[in-house]
Amino acid sequence: MTFVRNPIALYCTLLWVGFVCAISFLEAWLKFRAPGVTLPIGLGIGRLVFGALNKVELLFAAAVVIDLLRTRTPVRQWALIVLPVVLLLLQTVWLLPVMDARAELVIQNGPAPASHMHIVYVVFEVLKVGALALFGIHSFVPTHATTPIAPMPVRPGR
Repeated sequence: MTFVRNPIALYCTLLWVGFVCAISFLEAWLKFRAPGVTLPIGLGIGRLVFGALNKVELLFAAAVVIDLLRTRTPVRQWALIVLPVVLLLLQTVWLLPVMDARAELVIQNGPAPASHMHIVYVVFEVLKVGALALFGIHSFVPTHATTPIAPMPVRPGR
């Protein structure tokens, strides 16, 4: 038998993974395949969507951390959640502003210097999803029965 020590943290983690996978690994490139979506329009949509995703991720991260703080959470669980939270904070304060500034140059038809920031972003997302998945897996705690379960008696003739 297993139980979940921090169910709120687990639910938020699973939702967090779902949001990141749906937006970063599906919507991000799919929008550019839609008819009539030019690079400036796609970048404008991307800025809005990823700005919203970032805010939702910050809420999920806060909920996870608060849920972990209210119980005696093992160090292993804290270690597994540190990476996604740090990556999210780096995206918030460094990566997204840099990518937004470059996108704005393209939207305004200005010259945009070559950049590898999208690759960095994708690497961050893959690492974040992997760490969140491990956190989710390790949220299940096995329990051991203190008394053995006796087999059900069998009635003769049945």
